[in-house]
Amino acid sequence: MKLLMKVRVSLGAVLLICSSLHVQGQIPGYRYQRQISGIEGQWNRLVLPDGLFKKASEDLSDIRIIGITAGKDTIEAPYLLKEANNKVAKKEITFRQLNSSSNDKGHYFTFEVPSADPINEITLELKPTNFDWKVKLEGSQDQQEWFTLLNNYRIVSIKNALTDFRFTTLSFPPSVYRYFRILIPGAEDPGQLSAQLYRQESTEGVYRTFPVKVSLTPINKKTKQRDITVRLPTAVRASYLKVAVRDSLDYYRPVTISYLTDSIKTEKGWIYDFNTLTNGTLNSLEKNEFTFPSTLLQTIKVTIDEQDNQPLSIGPIEVKGYVQELIARFTQPATYYLVYGKANAEAPQYDIAQFTVKIPKVLPELTLGEEQTTAPGGEQAAAPLFTNKAWLWAIIVIMVLLLGIFSIRMMRKVP
Repeated sequence: MKLLMKVRVSLGAVLLICSSLHVQGQIPGYRYQRQISGIEGQWNRLVLPDGLFKKASEDLSDIRIIGITAGKDTIEAPYLLKEANNKVAKKEITFRQLNSSSNDKGHYFTFEVPSADPINEITLELKPTNFDWKVKLEGSQDQQEWFTLLNNYRIVSIKNALTDFRFTTLSFPPSVYRYFRILIPGAEDPGQLSAQLYRQESTEGVYRTFPVKVSLTPINKKTKQRDITVRLPTAVRASYLKVAVRDSLDYYRPVTISYLTDSIKTEKGWIYDFNTLTNGTLNSLEKNEFTFPSTLLQTIKVTIDEQDNQPLSIGPIEVKGYVQELIARFTQPATYYLVYGKANAEAPQYDIAQFTVKIPKVLPELTLGEEQTTAPGGEQAAAPLFTNKAWLWAIIVIMVLLLGIFSIRMMRKVP
């Protein structure tokens, strides 16, 4: 009887170990999870934390919201991934150019707008390739009384072997006038002028500003370029960079903004690979703000072509990214987790993507718990007793051998 009990105990141990292996194999391949709290009603929003982006797939296709019910069933909550970016609507306004004239004050160009649409932007096209003028913009309902909209507004065009820069867009508060008139002061004839009139409406996106560490390299005497390296504490999805310049004099410097994609250590040192985010011009007329598609990055390089000029005095560098959020629908009570970090995961396809008009405009915001390196299920992954699976299999083999020996002895003792 004692021998039979030993056999049963040994068999149970083997089954328990095999069962643990089977359960371990059933856990989905998500490396990270965070418990979700604060669910109110059916629709909720969840802002993704910065620390997630380096561990999730680059396109965020491996993100899921998994729920564990009271009955230990696993369910999945559908979501929409949204980026709180700028929304710009630009409508071109029909107009008629009436005439051009000049007097001792300068050259006038008049436009008639038959509609009552408000206008807040005029883009000018002029034949001269090099000019620096300060223009005046006026509006009138009857061409008798004129109201000033812009005064001493600077427009510039520079084109030579090194620079091709043009700033000829007039921006002003939305205005409704039947007639608009532009004055280019001075005796110099600007030639024929053409224009496009627009009504631009924009909704500012929701940005998150990231802390940065900035380092400047000396100017390369051969290329006449200088690099600014901008490092972030962790990889984030950025889409905006602003360069402050302390110089008060006019300047126009071509600039390339790129980000680090890879690095290789060789016998001669490190080799860094950068991809271009955007190109532009640092200049004294604009705010030196550069936007680009949201990109996962940690190191940015700003290359300034100083040409033969005195290097610019660079001030603070600002890096921002749009807030990334999930709009999720919860229909069953459960303990929910945000899970991510699964190799080769495909983006989910949910029905709610076809019915976005039914989503409320204002949603309660969810809270995320601390990150755990475990699969969904509500329990943090325990450290394995044996980190090397060979030991585990060795124990199973020994147990099976012992079971066989006990069985043979038992059969021999049976009369």
